Amino acid sequence: MFWKKLENIYRLGVKELWSLWRDPAMLFLIIFIFTFAVYSSASSTPETLNNAPIAIVDEDQSPLSQRIVSAFYPPYFTYPEMININEMDKGMDAGQYTFALNIPANFQRDVLAGKSSALQLNVDATRMTQAFSGSGYIQQMIQSEVNEFVAGYRTTSSLPVELELRAQFNPALEKKWFGSLMQIVNNVTMLSIILTGAALIREREHGTIEHLLVMPVTVFEIMLAKVWSMGVVVLIAASVSLHFVVMGLLDVPVQGSVALFICGAALSLFATTSMGIFLATMAKSMPQFGLLIVLILMPLQMLSGGTTPRENMPDIVQNIMFFAPTTHFVDMGQAILFRGAGIEVVWQPFLCMFLIGLVFFYFAFKRFKETIHTMA
Repeated sequence: MFWKKLENIYRLGVKELWSLWRDPAMLFLIIFIFTFAVYSSASSTPETLNNAPIAIVDEDQSPLSQRIVSAFYPPYFTYPEMININEMDKGMDAGQYTFALNIPANFQRDVLAGKSSALQLNVDATRMTQAFSGSGYIQQMIQSEVNEFVAGYRTTSSLPVELELRAQFNPALEKKWFGSLMQIVNNVTMLSIILTGAALIREREHGTIEHLLVMPVTVFEIMLAKVWSMGVVVLIAASVSLHFVVMGLLDVPVQGSVALFICGAALSLFATTSMGIFLATMAKSMPQFGLLIVLILMPLQMLSGGTTPRENMPDIVQNIMFFAPTTHFVDMGQAILFRGAGIEVVWQPFLCMFLIGLVFFYFAFKRFKETIHTMA
């Protein structure tokens, strides 16, 4: 009897895989988010200032103004475009420049005379990340050039204490190291919920769920088949992306055991696939299911610690998110992939994901059983 149940679970899972294979939209989604989405997340939209376009209106035409102009160069800024005052507003309105600096006439004379003088910096705030960091860069650069010009020489202050900076696990502070690995973690959660929920809704819309009800299979076998089949698909896609996109194309070094990370991902999938089934039983159509995913997935990803450290969040948010599988999945993934941690370090996240998965699976099974009986 036990082996018969295992055979039923296996064959029902194979049926799910064949259904997925005949769904080109889902296949495209899997390939896209584990290839292009991972690569673009790691290599685009840098958090640091990078080649920000800047234009300068030099009405002073003095050695000091020329010194300020020459301070802007790649990789932080593009080479400054020298424009006149009439072109500044037009260029900002057209989105040609992120920054437009206006150096007024008699600027050097006022600085040398000790008079108060002001520069005007126009910032395109729609480019929020670069506008925020770039304005601070420009202020520091101008202040440094003015001080050195007034002093007549370039100097650096010497402190009695020397600070040696050691960046652990990411010596060059490469954003793509963090972005690519965290994107895989987020994609595992997102895709597992989508695939399992879509598989159930697809059967309901096509009427094949009624065929299953007349077969000698139990609700537990049907649900477990969906969990293992969609989980295997996500694990294979994540493994391929980790080896060929992250470690190969992006050349990101993975410190820990990939096999241990995949085992942890399987425990997280136990909970998230159950969550996908639960949401699918609540939705009556695929559009409703999509709206439910938005309401659930955004908090899971944004508050799990993958985007913002959990220590920066309010205590009530930290306490609530402790019962989310993504919190422990992110903790486990960062420890293994970034710091090379072993099972002796990550056994607690493993245990938490297993227990949370059991709870999620129970409620999803209960809801799925009620839905099946209602349809029968």
